[in-house]
Amino acid sequence: MFAVVRTGGKQYRVAAGDKIAVEKLAGDAGDTITLGDVLMAGEGDNIADAAKVTVSAEIIAQAKSEKVIVFKKRRRHNYRRKNGHRQQMTLLRITAVGDSKAEKKAAPKKEEAKADTAPKVETKKAAPKKVSSEVKPAAKKAAPKKDAAPKKAAEKKAPAKKAAAKKTEDKK
Repeated sequence: MFAVVRTGGKQYRVAAGDKIAVEKLAGDAGDTITLGDVLMAGEGDNIADAAKVTVSAEIIAQAKSEKVIVFKKRRRHNYRRKNGHRQQMTLLRITAVGDSKAEKKAAPKKEEAKADTAPKVETKKAAPKKVSSEVKPAAKKAAPKKDAAPKKAAEKKAPAKKAAAKKTEDKK
């Protein structure tokens, strides 16, 4: 079965097992996403109802496309600008093209796995708060030591200037 999908302002004809490069989509490598904007679907010469068809894909990688050189020039005005640009893109592997009923059965299993990892992340965030409160008193003690050092340096400089002034008077 094939489908025509719109994403990133472009249209792609996809089937199960195809690999495509699209404009950047949110997600990390290994995540599964659903391409919802199906324009047309069918199998062979038969066309199916596109509203009932969903396309699921797995993100292979987040990458950049080839570099495009942008060169601007205005004749006889000594104006030249050269820039490069690499567009962000996402590499997708189409895992399934089919009815939405088949896709809904697989989706709850992945959501349960994500729910198990959420409490672990919250406990890690609470631990650094204790460490930061211990560091603050140490910083306050270090400040008075810095104030004492510049006073000694100022006293040493004053006698050196007097000695230099006496040598110039002796020469006259």
